Amino acid sequence: MTRIFIDSDACPVKDEVYRVAGRYGLHVFVVSNRMIAVPVGPLIERVVVDAGPDVADDWIAERVSERNIVITADIPLAARCVGKGAYVLEPKGRLLDGDTIGMALAMRNLMTDLRSAGVVTPGAAGFGKADRSRFLSALDTLVVKARKSRP
Repeated sequence: MTRIFIDSDACPVKDEVYRVAGRYGLHVFVVSNRMIAVPVGPLIERVVVDAGPDVADDWIAERVSERNIVITADIPLAARCVGKGAYVLEPKGRLLDGDTIGMALAMRNLMTDLRSAGVVTPGAAGFGKADRSRFLSALDTLVVKARKSRP
């Protein structure tokens, strides 16, 4: 069964996930290290983990399986989930899979190394309406793909 996991502490597309998941009847896990508001419903489960680095990531990575969908901008978490056969979608609508995760990890590591060396790097572009629309389209397409790939 396809399930959706949201790495939710800084996720700007939670409402969009709830809408798409509701349309397809998918269970959603909203994982964070603090209490956040989620809609009341049998298919939406709020999971509050202990505070600490990577605790939410570990919770997701331990439970995700093939054909599940993970919503995150965290590249190391994405790599762990892709390794388990899950689909990973960034909030701006970019799909991270076996073909793209290696380059995403390499770029993340390069930027981290540059910042550690004192190089000022550009910040991420702001999140806009076009990003939200691209995410919705990508999530809908991904849900259809995940559901079709069921054994």
